[in-house]
Amino acid sequence: QVQFVESGGGWVQPGGSLRLSCLTSGRFFSNYGMAWFRQAPGKEREFVACISWNGGTRNYADSVKGRFTISRDNAKNTVSLQMNGLKVEDTAVYYCAAGRTAWSGTSQADYSDWGQGTQVTVSS
Repeated sequence: QVQFVESGGGWVQPGGSLRLSCLTSGRFFSNYGMAWFRQAPGKEREFVACISWNGGTRNYADSVKGRFTISRDNAKNTVSLQMNGLKVEDTAVYYCAAGRTAWSGTSQADYSDWGQGTQVTVSS
């Protein structure tokens, strides 16, 4: 089982930036893909971005493509999400997730362990 420490959430005005980080332990980090999902109030949790075990493959939801960047540091057991050009509709709780395999997917079923979530609020 994987343990998570998520950080970096908060409040920001539209157009601003935030960087989320997720420190993991409990499994050999570089063995599996990682992802970020989010859940807005009254909506289902949705895929945001994912990255394969070595960072060689990255995928993004269309809604964040060109604005968000996922990265990982296997030496530090950390995955990050750099969010630029934030919009009001990006407001949500963001969850870090650890994959079942070394590769990454866009489905929640591809992930076996989930962080507790960090709130991101974008408003003026």
